[in-house]
Amino acid sequence: MRRNKFIISGGGTGGHIFPAISIADELKFRFSQSDLLFVGARDRMEMIKVPAHGYKIKGLWISGLKRKFSFSTLLFPLKLIYSLFHSLLIILKFKPEVVIGTGGFASGPIVFIATVLRIPTLIQEQNSYPGITNRILSRSVNKICVSYSDLDKYFPASKIKLTGNPIRNNISNAEENYDKGIKFYDLDINRKTLLIIGGSQGSREINKHVYNCIDFFNYLNIQVIWQCGKIYYNQYEKLVTSDNIKLYSFLERIDLAFSVSDYIVSRAGAGSISELCVVGKPVIFIPSPNVAEDHQTKNANSLVARDAAILIQEEDLETMFKKMIKELNSSRDLQYKLSKNIKSLAFENATRDIADEIEKLIKR
Repeated sequence: MRRNKFIISGGGTGGHIFPAISIADELKFRFSQSDLLFVGARDRMEMIKVPAHGYKIKGLWISGLKRKFSFSTLLFPLKLIYSLFHSLLIILKFKPEVVIGTGGFASGPIVFIATVLRIPTLIQEQNSYPGITNRILSRSVNKICVSYSDLDKYFPASKIKLTGNPIRNNISNAEENYDKGIKFYDLDINRKTLLIIGGSQGSREINKHVYNCIDFFNYLNIQVIWQCGKIYYNQYEKLVTSDNIKLYSFLERIDLAFSVSDYIVSRAGAGSISELCVVGKPVIFIPSPNVAEDHQTKNANSLVARDAAILIQEEDLETMFKKMIKELNSSRDLQYKLSKNIKSLAFENATRDIADEIEKLIKR
């Protein structure tokens, strides 16, 4: 029996990695006789997360082009040339039927080489404002799966398929895991639960304001599951003494955290937004200002325009954070409106729809 072979590339952040893993899981289910190989940046988190999910990965010597001049900027051309050559060797040895990119600079070289060799290619764009890698690749790939309906101003309309973003498989079952989540996080069922996730790397500004609000949370009788990020965990572990605050560097069982949360504070990465739409809980988005083209604000505004979320800019945390937490906690009407509207934006079958497009490329 012929084995189907796929290369999947993308990384740098969880927003690129977890959609890639979801696509891989669907392809593995759909094509039982298949080989899947991931390609990422060799010093980024995909080199740990992907093998943890049972997949092989090759690392490229590649990084993003910094906007500020540095030694890394001087190395970029050398890294790019090396990564293109390495990608060529990987493809010639592995012989994939389709190469899939989920964004981030790691996907650029491998997908580009695949297009040069006329291997069918598909890229998946998570954001409302596409990253530069996908904008460049869009000129030569065969298919572009997107999560927003107006991206024909950035991509060729004939290549676009509106699918939504893939989400982690266990997220869609979050509502069924309430009792398990209460036990896992050692929570009081008589208190409301606030989940705070400042992105896979954590956020210094969000962490600072959350810490300053611990007494405020106690006053509102709210318990908090707080993902502060690996680099901040040791700092706050020594400072947090309240039993109402459950502090974590990273939430491996975020599905259980979603299941028990009444409200959620989150960055506005595309992957997070897609999962939160499926979860359907009231959300306050705090976009990161340190991302290309301020795309997280654009992502969040697309939901705010539909009364599906609350937006607080990082610069307004001092004046708005407590105010919006208090308003959300006290208004059932606001909770219901936000929950209903964000749930209506969910793409429940995104992963399957993307796999359908990949399957069509095999049969070309």
